[in-house]
Order: sequence, then structure tokens, then C-alpha cells
Amino acid sequence: MNHKIPENTSKNTHNVVGKLVLDIPKCKRVLDIPSGAGAFTQRMQEHGIEVHSADIENILMVNNPDFRIANMNQVLPYEDNYFDAIACIDGIEHLERPFDFVRECHRILQKGGSLIISTPNITALRSRWRWMLTGHHNKCKTPLNEAKPTPLHHINMFSYPRMRYLLHSNGFEIDTITTNRVKSISYAYAPWIPFSYLKTKGVYSKEEKDIGQREKNKSIIGQMFSKPLLFGETMIVRAICQK
Repeated sequence: MNHKIPENTSKNTHNVVGKLVLDIPKCKRVLDIPSGAGAFTQRMQEHGIEVHSADIENILMVNNPDFRIANMNQVLPYEDNYFDAIACIDGIEHLERPFDFVRECHRILQKGGSLIISTPNITALRSRWRWMLTGHHNKCKTPLNEAKPTPLHHINMFSYPRMRYLLHSNGFEIDTITTNRVKSISYAYAPWIPFSYLKTKGVYSKEEKDIGQREKNKSIIGQMFSKPLLFGETMIVRAICQK
């Protein structure tokens, strides 16, 4: 019987990401990166998925012969078009070169394959309020220790518009936006929604001159004011590989 491996992420994140993977038709080969102790790897194994694990060091607590050492800031050790899906759970905010990582994901995914990314949701109203008062977002509440840099630091926090730009400018198209959970305290910020919406819409209308981008901004503002992004603890997106 498999032992319980700590997930080392926000509650319910693995459940949501796992469902997004299992909902993909004919998904047979998945990359779990960064794999950490291997909780998500174990979850995929239990569902009969061929799962490959990768991380900067091997700390797996589950047996997986398909583990490779991989630096997510560099070229990934896999062939082109190798995977049906990639799950990157709470990893992208730690990277120095997230754009290079996404390009590598595009290379090793099959056409129509899925990249699923979870990361702290700084688009949430609660996180925006913290930023306004302290200059720090939720999940990154104090200055990083510059005397002791570590891969565990959140050095690249992503708002939703930045995440969409990262993916859509590198061969992906987002098809799902969701979250792990909504804490009840988050609804206390709901009264700010009308003010935030009107201000955002006004800025988009005033500042954007490109007609094509104006049309895209209508979609972006709708997504930004969806329940998962306004109130969710973790932003989880699934994007489809376009080739």
C-alpha cells in the first residue's frame, strides 16, 4: 500500500490539477515538474498514467524509474513532442527564466497537448489589497532574504494578464481558469468589485490603441473578474499547445 506523501502546496491544488489532467482525452504520458517529494507523481501512477518526474534534485518518496534531474531555467532533457500533458504545480514563481521554461514546454508537448500551471493568485482582490497597503502580495508577504538566495524564493509572481501573455505569446491558448479553493475571508473584499471593474475597463479603453488588442482585452477583463481569479487562493490555468 502506498504511503501518504506530503503535497507541499495549498490545500486541494493537487485535486484540481489532477482532475484537469484526467479530463484530457487519450492522455497517456505526463510530466510532473517540479516533482518535489512526488505526491502528484504518485497520484498519476494510481490512475495508470505514464508519469515522468523531474526536479533540480531527486527527493522523491515514491518509486519512479522515469525521474530525471532537470533545471527548469534551462533546456529540458526530453525529446520534441514527447508528452500529452505537463503539470507544473507551484513552480513557475520560483524561476529566473519562466519564458524559457514555457518555450521548452511547447517544444516537448504534442500538438494539442496541455500545460497546467498553478501559482499563487496575486490577481485576487485580497492580494491586491495587501499590495496596496504593504507593497507585498499574498504568499510573498515580506522581502526575500537577499543574503541567502534559494530556489524556494518566490521571485516571479504572476498576475493573470502576465500569465496569459506568457502563454499566448509562446504558442499556447488558455482554455481553463480555475482555483484550488476560496477562503470565506476573501468575500469580504467583494464590495470593491464595481470600483475595480470600472477603473480597469476605463484604463484599458483609454490606453490601448490597437484595435485587435482592444478586442482581446474584452476577454481578458472578463477573465480577470471571474470568481476563481477574484477570490481564489491559487490561480490554476490549463493551456493548449498550438503548433
